[in-house]
Amino acid sequence: MINPFTQKLSGLAELTDDDVAALEKAVSRQRQYVARHDLIREGDEPGPMFVILEGWACRYKILPSGARQIMAFLMPGDACDLHIRLLAEMDHSIQVITPAKVATVSKEEMQAMMAAHPNIARAMYSAQLVDEGIMRAWIVSMGRRSAAERVAHLICELYLRAHTIGSTGNGEFDLPLSQTILADALGMTAVHINRILKELRLSGAMALKRGSVIISDPVKLVQIAGFDENYLHRRLRQAV
Repeated sequence: MINPFTQKLSGLAELTDDDVAALEKAVSRQRQYVARHDLIREGDEPGPMFVILEGWACRYKILPSGARQIMAFLMPGDACDLHIRLLAEMDHSIQVITPAKVATVSKEEMQAMMAAHPNIARAMYSAQLVDEGIMRAWIVSMGRRSAAERVAHLICELYLRAHTIGSTGNGEFDLPLSQTILADALGMTAVHINRILKELRLSGAMALKRGSVIISDPVKLVQIAGFDENYLHRRLRQAV
C-alpha cells in the first residue's frame, strides 16, 4: 500500500515506478511516538527531515507568558522541513498531537534522492510552495478574518488537505484536535472557540463531534469562510 507521503507527492508531480520505490525506501526508517511528544524543540540543533506517516503534529512557539501559538498542522504525508539543516538552531518546536508514526530522512539521503529523481525534486519544491501558501492564508486569517470566518476557513483547508490523501468520506473527516488546540491555532480562547463552533452547527454548515467533523452544507461553509482553495495549489500537477 502506498504511503501518504508518496501519495501527496504524486499529486504534485508525475512519479515513475522508480520514483515511488525511492520514496518508499527513504521513509523506511520509522518510529512510533506517543501523543504530545516533541519531535524537536526550539533551540535544538536541526536534525533529519521528519515525515508524518500516521497521526497529526503541529509547529508551535511558547510565548514568555506561557501561552502557545500553533503555526501549522502537519497531517499524514507532510514533511518538515526540506532545508532545515541550513539553520543553526530551531526557531520553533514540532510536536505530535496524536500517537504518530514518523519517518526520518537525513539531509544526505534527501539530496541524493532529489538529484537522482527530478520528479521527486519537483514535487518536494512544490510541496514547500504549498506550505508557504498555507502560512500566508493563516496570516490573513489572524489579521483580517472574523472569528467565525477564521474557524470556517481552517475547517475548509483541513478538509481539502485530508481529501488529498484519501482521508475523507461523505463530507466527514477525522479531526483529532481539541478545542484548546484549535484555540491555540486561531488566536482565540477555548470558550470563544466553543461558541463559534456552536454558531456554525446551528447555521447548518458543519458539526464537530469527538474526533471528526461533518460538513453538512459545504456551500454555506465556504461562503462563511470566504474560502478560495487557490493557495493549496491542488491543480499544480496539471500545470507542470
